Amino acid sequence: MRIFLTLLVPIVLLSGCWDKRELTDIAFVAAIGVDKAEDGGFIGTFQIINPGNVAGGLQGGSGQDSSTVTVYEIYGDNLTEVSRQAASEISRVLFYSHANLVVIGEELAKEKGIASFLDALDRDDRFRDTARVVIAKDTSANNLLKVSSPIDKIPANKITKTLEFSEQQWGEQWPVNIRELLNALSADGREAIIPSFKYFGSVEEGERMENLQSTAPETVLKADSIAVFKKDKLIGYLHGEEAMGMAWIMSNIHETTIGIDWEEEKKPISFQVISEKTKVKVAMKNGKPTVFINIVARGELGEVNIPVNIEDYHVRKEIAEKAMRRIKEIVQSTITKSKEYQTDIFGIGEKLYQNDPDSWKKLKEDWNEEHYPELEAVVKVDVSISRTGLRKNPFTYEK
Repeated sequence: MRIFLTLLVPIVLLSGCWDKRELTDIAFVAAIGVDKAEDGGFIGTFQIINPGNVAGGLQGGSGQDSSTVTVYEIYGDNLTEVSRQAASEISRVLFYSHANLVVIGEELAKEKGIASFLDALDRDDRFRDTARVVIAKDTSANNLLKVSSPIDKIPANKITKTLEFSEQQWGEQWPVNIRELLNALSADGREAIIPSFKYFGSVEEGERMENLQSTAPETVLKADSIAVFKKDKLIGYLHGEEAMGMAWIMSNIHETTIGIDWEEEKKPISFQVISEKTKVKVAMKNGKPTVFINIVARGELGEVNIPVNIEDYHVRKEIAEKAMRRIKEIVQSTITKSKEYQTDIFGIGEKLYQNDPDSWKKLKEDWNEEHYPELEAVVKVDVSISRTGLRKNPFTYEK
């Protein structure tokens, strides 16, 4: 009997879960948007998944009768209050474990800064610090999160997947998560960067069901540029090749394409980068900081639309040299732009601190405004062509 009671007591005490919640009491948050309110508070936007509509639409097509997400707009003096105030409008407990995206309104990022609310996300153990962060360019986070996406049923997934594929295939944008952002904001000698998204069309059309069901949506979401910060405030953007130049410096190019001019032809040759490695070193030279950037890229010919003999070593060498000069131009233009913004987004000051803390101590006070704009950058690029694709000479070439 004593043995029976010994076994029974733990079963009674441990059975069940004291903090369990039924699925019908939970609202799964896919994305959070944060905007600046007119009185200085915050407007929080919650993109909440409608599970039944998602399950019904995952097999392809856009024929569902209602949206896969619902968007709620909540006001509060701070982000914690916004989350609590949601209880007055949303009939379920917010569940953040599936939230993989934070969208920041451009006005908030420019005027108030992002440090004012990131602390709340960092402290909340319900929220993942691996969630991706984007800036809503030329609009509010609320507007961006209202736009539906025909292929990706959950709009938040459209944004995160676009960033991932852009990083893998092109290189002008790449994901940044909350932890990486917090590390940049707290680092000494490095400023933050965040990818930006914008919508093309109108919000009104974008949130209609017709936008999901159309073969040519009226409103679409697109990755746009890289937002550049100074301290915690947005001060500008890197567009196109300027953004790609930053990816080269950060050794963040997985694959991309470099267009090569040839004689009078504009980019008839396409050099496809398939691997690259960048080393960045900083040293004091004649009393001034100098950054040495060494890039090694390997690739193949993706397109040759002129009659040239690719089997000729000298032709391939010239193509490689042209690609080398083009990459160097892209990198230099990015460095020049960051100097204009007077913000060290590459973390060169951080590297100087690691290599020469005494020199950094003397320069850190006026680093962004005085010393960084005068920084000398020595860029070296080495390019090799490993393959020519499935054919050697183009079909227009005649021996």
